[in-house]
Amino acid sequence: MDANGGPVQIRSKNYVKLGYHYLLTHFLKLLLIPFMAVMFMNVSLISLNQLQVHYNSTGFIFIITFAILGSIVFFMSRPRSIYLLDYSCYLPPSNQKVSYQTFMNNSSLIQDFSETSLEFQRKILIRSGLGEETYLPESIHCIPPRPTMAAAREEAEQVIFGALDSLFENTKINPREIGVLVVNCSLFNPTPSLSAMIVNKYKLRGNIKSFNLGGMGCSAGVIAIDLASDMLQIHRNTFALVVSTENITQNWYFGNNKAMLIPNCLFRVGGSAVLLSNKPLDRKRSKYKLVHTVRTHKGSDEKAFNCVYQEQDECLKTGVSLSKDLMAIAGEALKTNITTLGPLVLPISEQILFFAAFVAKRFFNAKEKKPYIPDFKLAFDHFCIHAGGRAVIDELEKSLKLSPKHVEASRMTLHRFGNTSSSSIWYELAYTEAKGRMRKGNRVWQIAFGSGFKCNSAVWVALRDIKPTVNNPWEHCIHRYPVKIDL
Repeated sequence: MDANGGPVQIRSKNYVKLGYHYLLTHFLKLLLIPFMAVMFMNVSLISLNQLQVHYNSTGFIFIITFAILGSIVFFMSRPRSIYLLDYSCYLPPSNQKVSYQTFMNNSSLIQDFSETSLEFQRKILIRSGLGEETYLPESIHCIPPRPTMAAAREEAEQVIFGALDSLFENTKINPREIGVLVVNCSLFNPTPSLSAMIVNKYKLRGNIKSFNLGGMGCSAGVIAIDLASDMLQIHRNTFALVVSTENITQNWYFGNNKAMLIPNCLFRVGGSAVLLSNKPLDRKRSKYKLVHTVRTHKGSDEKAFNCVYQEQDECLKTGVSLSKDLMAIAGEALKTNITTLGPLVLPISEQILFFAAFVAKRFFNAKEKKPYIPDFKLAFDHFCIHAGGRAVIDELEKSLKLSPKHVEASRMTLHRFGNTSSSSIWYELAYTEAKGRMRKGNRVWQIAFGSGFKCNSAVWVALRDIKPTVNNPWEHCIHRYPVKIDL
Protein backbone atom coordinates (compact mmCIF):
# COMPACT_ATOMS: atom_id res chain seq x y z
CA MET A 1 0.00 0.00 0.00
CA ASP A 2 1.24 3.49 -0.92
CA ALA A 3 2.02 5.73 2.06
CA ASN A 4 -0.04 8.44 0.38
CA GLY A 5 -2.87 6.03 -0.25
CA GLY A 6 -2.47 6.12 -4.04
CA PRO A 7 -3.43 2.54 -4.98
CA VAL A 8 -6.16 2.50 -2.33
CA GLN A 9 -7.66 5.68 -3.78
CA ILE A 10 -7.62 4.22 -7.29
CA ARG A 11 -9.25 1.01 -6.14
CA SER A 12 -11.84 2.97 -4.14
CA LYS A 13 -12.77 5.10 -7.15
CA ASN A 14 -13.13 1.98 -9.28
CA TYR A 15 -15.35 0.29 -6.71
CA VAL A 16 -17.50 3.42 -6.32
CA LYS A 17 -17.96 3.68 -10.10
CA LEU A 18 -18.71 -0.05 -10.37
CA GLY A 19 -21.26 0.19 -7.56
CA TYR A 20 -22.83 3.22 -9.22
CA HIS A 21 -23.00 1.31 -12.51
CA TYR A 22 -24.68 -1.73 -10.94
CA LEU A 23 -27.15 0.38 -8.95
CA LEU A 24 -28.43 2.28 -11.98
CA THR A 25 -28.34 -0.71 -14.30
CA HIS A 26 -30.49 -2.80 -11.97
CA PHE A 27 -32.55 0.11 -10.56
CA LEU A 28 -35.78 -0.89 -12.29
CA LYS A 29 -35.35 -4.51 -11.24
CA LEU A 30 -34.90 -3.44 -7.63
CA LEU A 31 -38.07 -1.33 -7.82
CA LEU A 32 -39.95 -4.24 -9.34
CA ILE A 33 -39.50 -6.45 -6.25
CA PRO A 34 -41.60 -4.35 -3.78
CA PHE A 35 -44.11 -3.58 -6.56
CA MET A 36 -44.66 -7.27 -7.27
CA ALA A 37 -44.96 -7.96 -3.54
CA VAL A 38 -47.71 -5.34 -3.15
CA MET A 39 -49.53 -6.64 -6.23
CA PHE A 40 -49.40 -10.21 -4.94
CA MET A 41 -50.81 -9.16 -1.57
CA ASN A 42 -53.68 -7.24 -3.19
CA VAL A 43 -54.58 -10.06 -5.57
CA SER A 44 -54.51 -12.59 -2.73
CA LEU A 45 -57.21 -10.57 -0.91
CA ILE A 46 -59.62 -10.69 -3.87
CA SER A 47 -62.10 -13.54 -3.65
CA LEU A 48 -63.50 -15.49 -6.59
CA ASN A 49 -66.91 -13.85 -6.10
CA GLN A 50 -65.38 -10.39 -6.33
CA LEU A 51 -63.68 -11.36 -9.59
CA GLN A 52 -67.03 -12.51 -11.02
CA VAL A 53 -68.63 -9.21 -10.05
CA HIS A 54 -65.92 -7.09 -11.64
CA TYR A 55 -65.41 -9.07 -14.84
CA ASN A 56 -68.22 -10.58 -16.83
CA SER A 57 -67.60 -13.20 -19.46
CA THR A 58 -67.90 -10.77 -22.39
CA GLY A 59 -65.24 -8.46 -21.05
CA PHE A 60 -63.00 -11.40 -20.27
CA ILE A 61 -63.28 -12.73 -23.84
CA PHE A 62 -62.57 -9.25 -25.23
CA ILE A 63 -59.41 -8.89 -23.15
CA ILE A 64 -58.13 -12.33 -24.14
CA THR A 65 -58.81 -11.69 -27.83
CA PHE A 66 -57.09 -8.31 -27.69
CA ALA A 67 -54.06 -9.84 -25.96
CA ILE A 68 -53.78 -12.63 -28.55
CA LEU A 69 -54.05 -10.23 -31.52
CA GLY A 70 -51.55 -7.88 -29.93
CA SER A 71 -49.12 -10.73 -29.40
CA ILE A 72 -49.48 -11.87 -33.01
CA VAL A 73 -48.84 -8.35 -34.34
CA PHE A 74 -45.83 -7.96 -32.04
CA PHE A 75 -44.16 -11.23 -33.03
CA MET A 76 -44.82 -10.74 -36.75
CA SER A 77 -43.50 -7.15 -36.84
CA ARG A 78 -40.39 -7.50 -34.69
CA PRO A 79 -37.02 -7.83 -36.49
CA ARG A 80 -35.78 -11.33 -37.16
CA SER A 81 -32.79 -12.46 -35.14
CA ILE A 82 -29.61 -12.89 -37.21
CA TYR A 83 -27.28 -15.69 -36.16
CA LEU A 84 -23.66 -16.29 -37.09
CA LEU A 85 -23.25 -20.04 -37.54
CA ASP A 86 -19.52 -19.93 -38.21
CA TYR A 87 -16.83 -18.10 -40.14
CA SER A 88 -13.47 -18.92 -41.69
CA CYS A 89 -10.29 -16.92 -42.31
CA TYR A 90 -7.89 -17.81 -45.10
CA LEU A 91 -4.41 -19.00 -44.14
CA PRO A 92 -2.01 -18.58 -47.10
CA PRO A 93 0.67 -21.22 -47.83
CA SER A 94 4.01 -20.81 -46.08
CA ASN A 95 5.86 -20.14 -49.34
CA GLN A 96 4.07 -16.77 -49.54
CA LYS A 97 5.50 -15.50 -46.25
CA VAL A 98 7.48 -12.29 -46.52
CA SER A 99 10.04 -11.26 -43.89
CA TYR A 100 11.48 -7.75 -43.61
CA GLN A 101 14.62 -8.90 -45.39
CA THR A 102 12.72 -10.57 -48.22
CA PHE A 103 10.55 -7.48 -48.64
CA MET A 104 13.53 -5.16 -48.89
CA ASN A 105 15.58 -7.51 -51.09
CA ASN A 106 12.74 -7.90 -53.58
CA SER A 107 12.03 -4.16 -53.55
CA SER A 108 15.68 -3.34 -54.23
CA LEU A 109 15.61 -5.62 -57.29
CA ILE A 110 12.72 -3.62 -58.76
CA GLN A 111 14.29 -0.77 -60.68
CA ASP A 112 11.24 1.49 -60.25
CA PHE A 113 12.14 2.39 -56.65
CA SER A 114 14.73 5.08 -55.89
CA GLU A 115 17.16 4.77 -52.98
CA THR A 116 15.11 7.34 -51.07
CA SER A 117 11.93 5.31 -51.59
CA LEU A 118 13.62 2.10 -50.47
CA GLU A 119 14.88 3.75 -47.27
CA PHE A 120 11.41 5.21 -46.65
CA GLN A 121 9.78 1.78 -47.01
CA ARG A 122 12.36 0.26 -44.68
CA LYS A 123 11.58 2.82 -41.94
CA ILE A 124 7.83 2.40 -42.36
CA LEU A 125 8.13 -1.38 -42.22
CA ILE A 126 10.16 -1.31 -38.99
CA ARG A 127 7.62 0.97 -37.28
CA SER A 128 4.55 -0.70 -38.80
CA GLY A 129 3.86 -3.33 -36.14
CA LEU A 130 3.97 -6.11 -38.75
CA GLY A 131 5.95 -9.25 -37.97
CA GLU A 132 8.17 -11.49 -40.06
CA GLU A 133 5.44 -13.95 -41.15
CA THR A 134 2.89 -11.90 -43.08
CA TYR A 135 1.95 -12.94 -46.62
CA LEU A 136 2.15 -11.47 -50.12
CA PRO A 137 0.70 -13.07 -53.25
CA GLU A 138 2.91 -15.19 -55.46
CA SER A 139 2.75 -12.54 -58.20
CA ILE A 140 4.55 -10.00 -55.97
CA HIS A 141 7.19 -12.54 -54.92
CA CYS A 142 8.20 -12.91 -58.58
CA ILE A 143 11.10 -10.86 -59.89
CA PRO A 144 9.99 -8.91 -61.78
CA PRO A 145 6.45 -8.94 -60.31
CA ARG A 146 3.54 -10.03 -62.54
CA PRO A 147 0.63 -7.63 -61.89
CA THR A 148 -1.52 -9.22 -64.59
CA MET A 149 -5.26 -9.79 -64.67
CA ALA A 150 -4.69 -13.56 -64.68
CA ALA A 151 -2.46 -13.34 -61.59
CA ALA A 152 -5.01 -11.14 -59.82
CA ARG A 153 -7.77 -13.66 -60.56
CA GLU A 154 -5.54 -16.44 -59.28
CA GLU A 155 -4.98 -14.57 -56.00
CA ALA A 156 -8.72 -13.92 -55.59
CA GLU A 157 -9.58 -17.57 -56.23
CA GLN A 158 -6.97 -18.85 -53.77
CA VAL A 159 -8.15 -16.57 -50.98
CA ILE A 160 -11.92 -16.75 -51.51
CA PHE A 161 -12.16 -20.45 -52.34
CA GLY A 162 -9.73 -21.28 -49.52
CA ALA A 163 -11.93 -19.52 -46.95
CA LEU A 164 -15.17 -20.95 -48.38
CA ASP A 165 -13.91 -24.54 -48.58
CA SER A 166 -13.00 -24.38 -44.91
CA LEU A 167 -16.34 -22.80 -43.97
CA PHE A 168 -18.42 -25.38 -45.84
CA GLU A 169 -16.34 -28.21 -44.37
CA ASN A 170 -16.90 -26.96 -40.82
CA THR A 171 -20.62 -26.17 -41.12
CA LYS A 172 -21.65 -29.06 -43.42
CA ILE A 173 -23.98 -26.63 -45.22
CA ASN A 174 -25.01 -27.43 -48.78
CA PRO A 175 -24.01 -24.33 -50.84
CA ARG A 176 -27.32 -24.52 -52.72
CA GLU A 177 -29.15 -23.69 -49.48
CA ILE A 178 -27.64 -20.17 -49.50
CA GLY A 179 -30.18 -17.51 -50.45
CA VAL A 180 -28.06 -14.34 -50.12
CA LEU A 181 -24.46 -13.70 -51.20
CA VAL A 182 -22.52 -10.49 -50.46
CA VAL A 183 -18.90 -10.07 -51.57
CA ASN A 184 -16.73 -7.05 -50.86
CA CYS A 185 -13.36 -6.30 -52.45
CA SER A 186 -12.39 -2.68 -52.81
CA LEU A 187 -9.73 -2.56 -55.53
CA PHE A 188 -10.26 -5.60 -57.76
CA ASN A 189 -13.60 -5.78 -59.55
CA PRO A 190 -13.33 -7.91 -62.70
CA THR A 191 -16.07 -8.97 -65.10
CA PRO A 192 -17.69 -11.38 -64.37
CA SER A 193 -17.78 -10.24 -60.77
CA LEU A 194 -16.26 -12.03 -57.79
CA SER A 195 -19.76 -12.93 -56.60
CA ALA A 196 -20.45 -14.54 -59.99
CA MET A 197 -17.15 -16.42 -59.64
CA ILE A 198 -18.41 -17.91 -56.36
CA VAL A 199 -21.79 -18.81 -57.86
CA ASN A 200 -20.01 -20.60 -60.70
CA LYS A 201 -17.54 -22.45 -58.48
CA TYR A 202 -20.04 -23.75 -55.93
CA LYS A 203 -23.05 -24.00 -58.29
CA LEU A 204 -25.24 -21.79 -56.13
CA ARG A 205 -28.93 -21.68 -56.98
CA GLY A 206 -30.24 -19.52 -59.79
CA ASN A 207 -32.47 -17.26 -57.68
CA ILE A 208 -29.76 -16.27 -55.21
CA LYS A 209 -29.67 -12.59 -54.23
CA SER A 210 -26.04 -11.69 -54.97
CA PHE A 211 -24.19 -8.41 -54.40
CA ASN A 212 -20.65 -7.29 -55.20
CA LEU A 213 -19.37 -4.28 -53.22
CA GLY A 214 -16.36 -2.41 -54.60
CA GLY A 215 -14.38 0.71 -53.68
CA MET A 216 -15.66 0.83 -50.09
CA GLY A 217 -12.35 0.32 -48.31
CA CYS A 218 -11.40 -1.53 -45.16
CA SER A 219 -14.76 -0.97 -43.44
CA ALA A 220 -16.70 -2.78 -46.16
CA GLY A 221 -16.80 -6.01 -44.15
CA VAL A 222 -19.24 -4.44 -41.66
CA ILE A 223 -21.20 -2.89 -44.54
CA ALA A 224 -21.51 -6.36 -46.09
CA ILE A 225 -22.78 -7.78 -42.78
CA ASP A 226 -25.31 -4.95 -42.53
CA LEU A 227 -26.53 -5.55 -46.09
CA ALA A 228 -26.81 -9.29 -45.52
CA SER A 229 -28.73 -8.64 -42.30
CA ASP A 230 -31.19 -6.39 -44.13
CA MET A 231 -31.72 -9.06 -46.79
CA LEU A 232 -32.36 -11.69 -44.11
CA GLN A 233 -35.10 -9.47 -42.70
CA ILE A 234 -36.89 -9.76 -46.05
CA HIS A 235 -36.22 -13.35 -47.08
CA ARG A 236 -37.40 -15.95 -44.57
CA ASN A 237 -35.65 -19.16 -43.47
CA THR A 238 -32.45 -18.88 -45.44
CA PHE A 239 -28.68 -18.44 -45.17
CA ALA A 240 -26.54 -15.44 -46.13
CA LEU A 241 -22.90 -15.78 -47.11
CA VAL A 242 -20.58 -12.77 -46.63
CA VAL A 243 -17.11 -12.85 -48.21
CA SER A 244 -14.57 -10.09 -47.44
CA THR A 245 -11.16 -9.74 -49.06
CA GLU A 246 -8.74 -7.41 -50.81
CA ASN A 247 -6.52 -8.02 -53.82
CA ILE A 248 -2.88 -6.95 -53.86
CA THR A 249 -1.59 -8.19 -57.24
CA GLN A 250 -2.76 -5.28 -59.39
CA ASN A 251 -2.62 -2.71 -56.61
CA TRP A 252 1.07 -2.82 -55.69
CA TYR A 253 2.56 0.64 -56.19
CA PHE A 254 5.73 0.82 -58.30
CA GLY A 255 6.45 4.54 -57.94
CA ASN A 256 8.20 6.94 -55.56
CA ASN A 257 5.39 8.97 -54.02
CA LYS A 258 5.78 8.45 -50.27
CA ALA A 259 2.07 8.79 -49.51
CA MET A 260 1.39 5.98 -52.00
CA LEU A 261 4.23 3.75 -50.79
CA ILE A 262 2.73 3.26 -47.30
CA PRO A 263 0.11 0.70 -48.42
CA ASN A 264 2.93 -1.48 -49.83
CA CYS A 265 4.32 -1.75 -46.31
CA LEU A 266 1.01 -2.47 -44.55
CA PHE A 267 -1.37 -4.46 -46.75
CA ARG A 268 -1.09 -8.24 -46.93
CA VAL A 269 -3.02 -11.27 -48.23
CA GLY A 270 -6.13 -12.31 -46.32
CA GLY A 271 -9.85 -12.97 -46.57
CA SER A 272 -12.84 -14.23 -44.61
CA ALA A 273 -16.15 -16.01 -45.19
CA VAL A 274 -19.07 -15.64 -42.77
CA LEU A 275 -22.27 -17.72 -42.71
CA LEU A 276 -25.41 -16.04 -41.32
CA SER A 277 -28.88 -17.44 -40.75
CA ASN A 278 -32.33 -16.13 -39.80
CA LYS A 279 -33.71 -19.58 -38.96
CA PRO A 280 -34.83 -19.75 -35.30
CA LEU A 281 -33.73 -23.38 -35.07
CA ASP A 282 -30.14 -22.40 -35.98
CA ARG A 283 -29.71 -20.52 -32.70
CA LYS A 284 -28.62 -23.69 -30.88
CA ARG A 285 -25.69 -24.37 -33.20
CA SER A 286 -24.68 -20.75 -33.83
CA LYS A 287 -21.73 -18.96 -32.28
CA TYR A 288 -23.06 -15.40 -32.14
CA LYS A 289 -26.15 -13.28 -32.52
CA LEU A 290 -25.98 -9.93 -34.31
CA VAL A 291 -27.13 -7.16 -31.94
CA HIS A 292 -26.41 -3.87 -33.73
CA THR A 293 -24.75 -2.40 -36.80
CA VAL A 294 -23.98 1.33 -36.94
CA ARG A 295 -22.61 3.02 -40.07
CA THR A 296 -21.06 6.48 -40.28
CA HIS A 297 -20.20 8.22 -43.56
CA LYS A 298 -18.17 11.46 -43.65
CA GLY A 299 -17.99 11.67 -47.45
CA SER A 300 -19.69 15.09 -47.57
CA ASP A 301 -16.49 16.60 -46.14
CA GLU A 302 -13.80 17.17 -48.79
CA LYS A 303 -10.86 16.28 -46.54
CA ALA A 304 -12.55 13.08 -45.42
CA PHE A 305 -13.44 12.15 -48.99
CA ASN A 306 -9.87 12.62 -50.24
CA CYS A 307 -7.87 11.19 -47.31
CA VAL A 308 -7.71 7.68 -48.85
CA TYR A 309 -7.61 8.19 -52.61
CA GLN A 310 -6.68 5.97 -55.52
CA GLU A 311 -4.92 7.96 -58.22
CA GLN A 312 -1.96 8.13 -60.59
CA ASP A 313 1.28 9.84 -59.67
CA GLU A 314 3.23 12.22 -61.92
CA CYS A 315 4.64 9.18 -63.77
CA LEU A 316 1.11 7.77 -64.34
CA LYS A 317 1.68 4.89 -61.91
CA THR A 318 -1.46 3.96 -59.98
CA GLY A 319 -1.59 3.66 -56.22
CA VAL A 320 -3.60 4.57 -53.14
CA SER A 321 -2.56 7.78 -51.43
CA LEU A 322 -2.94 8.13 -47.64
CA SER A 323 -3.35 11.70 -46.35
CA LYS A 324 -1.50 13.10 -43.33
CA ASP A 325 -4.93 14.07 -41.97
CA LEU A 326 -6.07 10.44 -41.92
CA MET A 327 -5.89 9.90 -38.16
CA ALA A 328 -7.65 13.18 -37.33
CA ILE A 329 -10.43 12.34 -39.79
CA ALA A 330 -10.70 8.81 -38.37
CA GLY A 331 -11.05 10.34 -34.89
CA GLU A 332 -13.94 12.54 -36.00
CA ALA A 333 -15.66 9.61 -37.70
CA LEU A 334 -15.23 7.54 -34.54
CA LYS A 335 -16.85 10.27 -32.40
CA THR A 336 -19.87 10.37 -34.70
CA ASN A 337 -20.15 6.60 -34.73
CA ILE A 338 -19.99 6.12 -30.96
CA THR A 339 -22.47 8.96 -30.45
CA THR A 340 -25.00 6.79 -32.26
CA LEU A 341 -23.78 3.48 -30.85
CA GLY A 342 -23.48 4.62 -27.23
CA PRO A 343 -27.19 4.87 -26.38
CA LEU A 344 -27.73 1.41 -27.88
CA VAL A 345 -25.11 -0.41 -25.83
CA LEU A 346 -23.98 1.64 -22.81
CA PRO A 347 -25.52 1.06 -19.38
CA ILE A 348 -27.77 3.85 -18.10
CA SER A 349 -25.06 4.86 -15.61
CA GLU A 350 -22.69 5.87 -18.42
CA GLN A 351 -25.45 7.57 -20.41
CA ILE A 352 -26.32 9.78 -17.42
CA LEU A 353 -22.68 10.79 -16.92
CA PHE A 354 -22.28 11.54 -20.64
CA PHE A 355 -25.49 13.61 -20.68
CA ALA A 356 -24.47 15.51 -17.56
CA ALA A 357 -21.10 16.37 -19.09
CA PHE A 358 -22.82 17.51 -22.28
CA VAL A 359 -25.24 19.77 -20.35
CA ALA A 360 -22.39 21.24 -18.28
CA LYS A 361 -20.41 22.07 -21.38
CA ARG A 362 -23.42 23.37 -23.30
CA PHE A 363 -25.22 25.46 -20.71
CA PHE A 364 -22.73 26.19 -17.94
CA ASN A 365 -19.72 27.20 -20.06
CA ALA A 366 -17.57 24.31 -18.83
CA LYS A 367 -15.58 24.44 -22.06
CA GLU A 368 -12.22 24.08 -20.36
CA LYS A 369 -13.12 20.52 -19.35
CA LYS A 370 -12.39 17.66 -21.70
CA PRO A 371 -15.48 15.93 -23.16
CA TYR A 372 -16.53 12.89 -21.16
CA ILE A 373 -15.64 9.67 -22.96
CA PRO A 374 -18.04 6.87 -21.97
CA ASP A 375 -16.48 3.73 -20.55
CA PHE A 376 -17.18 1.23 -23.33
CA LYS A 377 -15.50 -1.47 -21.26
CA LEU A 378 -18.80 -1.62 -19.35
CA ALA A 379 -20.62 -2.44 -22.59
CA PHE A 380 -18.19 -4.84 -24.28
CA ASP A 381 -16.01 -7.76 -23.26
CA HIS A 382 -13.93 -7.95 -26.45
CA PHE A 383 -12.78 -5.34 -28.97
CA CYS A 384 -11.95 -6.12 -32.60
CA ILE A 385 -10.38 -2.90 -33.89
CA HIS A 386 -9.48 -2.93 -37.57
CA ALA A 387 -5.75 -3.68 -37.82
CA GLY A 388 -5.14 -0.86 -40.27
CA GLY A 389 -1.79 0.00 -38.76
CA ARG A 390 -0.11 0.61 -35.44
CA ALA A 391 -1.24 4.26 -35.39
CA VAL A 392 -4.90 3.26 -35.76
CA ILE A 393 -4.75 0.84 -32.83
CA ASP A 394 -2.77 3.31 -30.70
CA GLU A 395 -5.31 6.06 -31.32
CA LEU A 396 -8.34 3.95 -30.41
CA GLU A 397 -6.62 2.52 -27.34
CA LYS A 398 -6.00 6.08 -26.16
CA SER A 399 -9.36 7.57 -27.20
CA LEU A 400 -11.48 4.79 -25.68
CA LYS A 401 -9.20 4.38 -22.64
CA LEU A 402 -8.66 0.70 -23.32
CA SER A 403 -6.06 -1.51 -21.69
CA PRO A 404 -3.33 -3.36 -23.62
CA LYS A 405 -5.37 -6.54 -23.07
CA HIS A 406 -8.35 -5.05 -24.91
CA VAL A 407 -6.29 -4.27 -28.03
CA GLU A 408 -4.19 -7.44 -27.87
CA ALA A 409 -6.18 -9.22 -30.60
CA SER A 410 -5.76 -6.24 -32.95
CA ARG A 411 -2.02 -5.84 -32.34
CA MET A 412 -1.33 -9.55 -32.71
CA THR A 413 -3.39 -9.75 -35.91
CA LEU A 414 -1.42 -6.85 -37.35
CA HIS A 415 1.82 -8.57 -36.32
CA ARG A 416 0.94 -12.01 -37.68
CA PHE A 417 -1.12 -11.19 -40.79
CA GLY A 418 -0.64 -7.48 -41.47
CA ASN A 419 -3.47 -5.27 -42.67
CA THR A 420 -5.80 -7.69 -44.46
CA SER A 421 -8.30 -4.88 -45.03
CA SER A 422 -11.99 -5.68 -44.37
CA SER A 423 -11.27 -9.22 -43.16
CA SER A 424 -8.93 -8.16 -40.32
CA ILE A 425 -11.74 -7.97 -37.73
CA TRP A 426 -12.44 -11.68 -38.29
CA TYR A 427 -8.80 -12.68 -37.76
CA GLU A 428 -9.04 -10.74 -34.48
CA LEU A 429 -12.18 -12.59 -33.42
CA ALA A 430 -10.46 -15.87 -34.33
CA TYR A 431 -7.54 -14.86 -32.09
CA THR A 432 -9.88 -14.33 -29.13
CA GLU A 433 -11.48 -17.72 -29.72
CA ALA A 434 -8.11 -19.45 -30.12
CA LYS A 435 -7.10 -18.03 -26.72
CA GLY A 436 -10.23 -19.59 -25.19
CA ARG A 437 -11.53 -16.25 -23.93
CA MET A 438 -15.01 -16.19 -25.48
CA ARG A 439 -17.73 -17.03 -22.97
CA LYS A 440 -21.50 -17.24 -23.26
CA GLY A 441 -23.02 -13.78 -23.04
CA ASN A 442 -19.79 -11.94 -23.93
CA ARG A 443 -20.35 -8.93 -26.16
CA VAL A 444 -18.00 -8.15 -29.04
CA TRP A 445 -17.46 -4.79 -30.73
CA GLN A 446 -16.07 -4.91 -34.27
CA ILE A 447 -15.06 -1.47 -35.49
CA ALA A 448 -13.52 -0.64 -38.87
CA PHE A 449 -12.47 2.41 -40.86
CA GLY A 450 -12.44 2.79 -44.64
CA SER A 451 -12.14 5.14 -47.57
CA GLY A 452 -14.93 7.57 -48.17
CA PHE A 453 -14.42 8.22 -45.21
CA LYS A 454 -16.38 5.68 -43.16
CA CYS A 455 -16.44 4.29 -39.63
CA ASN A 456 -18.65 1.22 -39.12
CA SER A 457 -19.47 -0.89 -36.07
CA ALA A 458 -20.98 -4.33 -35.53
CA VAL A 459 -21.98 -5.69 -32.14
CA TRP A 460 -22.31 -9.42 -31.45
CA VAL A 461 -23.21 -11.48 -28.40
CA ALA A 462 -21.80 -14.98 -27.85
CA LEU A 463 -24.52 -17.62 -27.55
CA ARG A 464 -22.26 -20.16 -25.84
CA ASP A 465 -18.71 -20.75 -24.65
CA ILE A 466 -16.85 -20.84 -27.95
CA LYS A 467 -13.95 -23.09 -28.80
CA PRO A 468 -11.86 -22.46 -31.92
CA THR A 469 -13.11 -24.34 -34.95
CA VAL A 470 -11.02 -26.57 -37.15
CA ASN A 471 -8.71 -24.62 -39.47
CA ASN A 472 -8.63 -21.57 -37.22
CA PRO A 473 -5.84 -19.41 -38.77
CA TRP A 474 -4.10 -19.22 -35.39
CA GLU A 475 -4.12 -22.93 -34.54
CA HIS A 476 -0.46 -23.50 -35.48
CA CYS A 477 0.96 -20.41 -33.78
CA ILE A 478 -1.36 -19.26 -30.97
CA HIS A 479 1.01 -20.71 -28.37
CA ARG A 480 3.59 -18.08 -29.41
CA TYR A 481 1.24 -15.16 -28.82
CA PRO A 482 1.04 -12.53 -27.52
CA VAL A 483 4.49 -11.39 -28.52
CA LYS A 484 6.20 -8.25 -27.29
CA ILE A 485 6.10 -5.45 -29.80
CA ASP A 486 8.38 -2.44 -29.49
CA LEU A 487 6.13 0.61 -29.49
